[in-house]
Amino acid sequence: MARKQLRGMGVALTTPFTPTLEIDYEALGRHLDFLIEGGADFIVALGTTAETPTLTEDEKEKMLAFIMDRIDGRVPLVVGMGGNSTRALTEIIRKNEALKEADAILSVVPYYNKPTQEGIYRHFAEVAKVSPVPVILYNIPGRTGVNMEVDTVIRLVEEFPGKISGIKEASGNMSQAGLIMTRRPQGFTVLSGDDSLAHTMIGLGGDGVISVVGNALPKEFTEMIKLSLDPETHDSARTLHSGFSALYSLLFKDGNPAGIKALLHEIFPWYGNCLRLPLVEATPATTKALAAALAAFRAR
Repeated sequence: MARKQLRGMGVALTTPFTPTLEIDYEALGRHLDFLIEGGADFIVALGTTAETPTLTEDEKEKMLAFIMDRIDGRVPLVVGMGGNSTRALTEIIRKNEALKEADAILSVVPYYNKPTQEGIYRHFAEVAKVSPVPVILYNIPGRTGVNMEVDTVIRLVEEFPGKISGIKEASGNMSQAGLIMTRRPQGFTVLSGDDSLAHTMIGLGGDGVISVVGNALPKEFTEMIKLSLDPETHDSARTLHSGFSALYSLLFKDGNPAGIKALLHEIFPWYGNCLRLPLVEATPATTKALAAALAAFRAR
């Protein structure tokens, strides 16, 4: 089982870059402190929002060491560990000693080569066998090209109880999410992978979210998630949820993490609005709209 409860508002951490596109460790440290002080329940490092495909293996190792040192046990840490070659991925996990100090890994469904459900099952079975910490599955068919079906999720959970400890469900299919929650064993965590659907998924029995908007507004989004998780205040959370509506859509208009980096730069001038190719910055129109939406959110 995970060493600490991974419930509530987790942040899909961004990677700040300098104007020369090197990792900006000063900004990264300030950002981590801001998130923890803002009440984030846990941090997810080296995921999609971190532009991980554009980082070298050496950069990933150094960045993970820095993040672990800066967090210093203040909140749980989940580390992104995904790939579309099972052999290569399991070898990386096996050799990464730092993972032993994490609370879980987040592993995405293999992308591009579109495996069958049996292939997905066998892939995650191998990941579970080598991972030194619990595994959170990550289902996001919009990026991977294939959906991990409910039967596959439950098969993995039943074969690796405790080791397959949760899922970040980002299919956008509320019926599928509901079925997972109906069939899951006790202790299996279901987290929304979509900020705009987090309130709804929690209403179905979900345990929280791995958030993008939480990078910029951790205090406010954590409050909404906490209210959503309490049956007595779930309806009250709807008002806060509605307040984020304009930001939800604008953050992804020009792709992720272009929107969240533009918003972070608007809030913190020291956080550079820089992305590595093939990702590019949000358009001036989207950036202006984000600034207006932020001002409206703060004035609500």
